[in-house]
This record gives sequence, C-alpha cells and structure tokens, in this order.
Amino acid sequence: MKQALVKYILPWLAYLFLHVWCRTLRVSNLSPENEAYFNNLSGRYIMTHWHSRIFFLLFYFRGRKDWNILVSPSRDAEVLARLGKLLGYTVVRGSSYKNTLAASKELLKALNRDERVVVVADGSRGPRHVAQVGSIQMARITGAPLIPMTFGARPRHEFNSWDRFVLPLPFSKVTLNFGTPITLEKKVGEALIEEKRQELDRQLNAITQEVD
Repeated sequence: MKQALVKYILPWLAYLFLHVWCRTLRVSNLSPENEAYFNNLSGRYIMTHWHSRIFFLLFYFRGRKDWNILVSPSRDAEVLARLGKLLGYTVVRGSSYKNTLAASKELLKALNRDERVVVVADGSRGPRHVAQVGSIQMARITGAPLIPMTFGARPRHEFNSWDRFVLPLPFSKVTLNFGTPITLEKKVGEALIEEKRQELDRQLNAITQEVD
C-alpha cells in the first residue's frame, strides 16, 4: 500500500496541486531577452538554479521532453522524480552524494544528443546559495552554455529548511529572472574553472536579489 502511495497516488496529487496552485500566480519576467536567447538555441544548453527555487520553475518549464532534470536517488525524492515525469521531463536519478558518476554520464550523454540539462547549483544538501562545480564541469566537457535562472515571489512562505525553500502564496506576484550565458573551452586549467564557478555564484545571487 505504501509503495502504491509513493508511486502513483502522491505524484498525481502533487501534480494536481502544483497546477492549481501555480495557475493562480501572476507571472512577469525581468529579463525576457535572456529567456529568448536559450529558447532560440537549436542545440544543447544547461540551466541551473538554487535548490530553494525549484517549486515554480518546475511548473513553468513543464512539457519540455528534451529537458533532463537531476533528482536525488533517495526514497524521499521518489515522489519528486515521478512528478517530474508527469510534468514531461526526462528524469535522471543522482546527486553529488550518491550515484554521482552514473548520473553525470547520463547527463553528458543527453547534452551530446543536443538535449538540455537542468541542475541545482548548490546541490541537494548545500551549502545554501553556494554554487558547486558540477555544472561548470559539464559546460567545459560539452561546450554547452550554462544559463542561470531564478524566480522571486511576493508574498511568499520560506520553509525552515537548509535551503530556505520558497513557496509563492496563492495569487502572489512571481518574477522570473535569467542570467547571461557562461561558457568555457574544454582545455582549461583549474584556476579558470574556479573563476567560472565564482561567476556562476555571483550571477545567481545577483539575479535572485533582483527579484527578492
């Protein structure tokens, strides 16, 4: 019974909840030109955001079958993984702590097929709002542009979790924001990789502050 609840009932309830909740929101975009950039790209790219901003972004980009999202392989994330599939995404199970190598290979294969990948910049456990190097390395290996994204909401509720997870309240105003693409060549040194990681960190924090 518990298995059926996690596999079938809860994902559909979450799907219905997300649709009903998010359709009450008033949405605007602070950087439409940056969104137009990746929407007009014919090839691969990597989208990245803070862990706290999953809720609305998961709904906003629904139905994009060539978007591969990384979801933790833990039991706690099983409902999220199945919700992602219901929303039309391709789900890859893995995190920086478990199933890392296999998940990374699947994401790289997707990028090499000219599909798109979405990763959480600060990972599944943080530290909060500190970009990890994983998405930078994927961009380096594949040559795919890395695009920061976020949203803000007023009014909203912030959970008392490690990431301060953001839930827009019904009928609140949601503002999207996108950064400028980050690119780097395949053969670069560790110093430049760290420089790009810091650039991603700065961009994500800046575009998040703009909408908060």
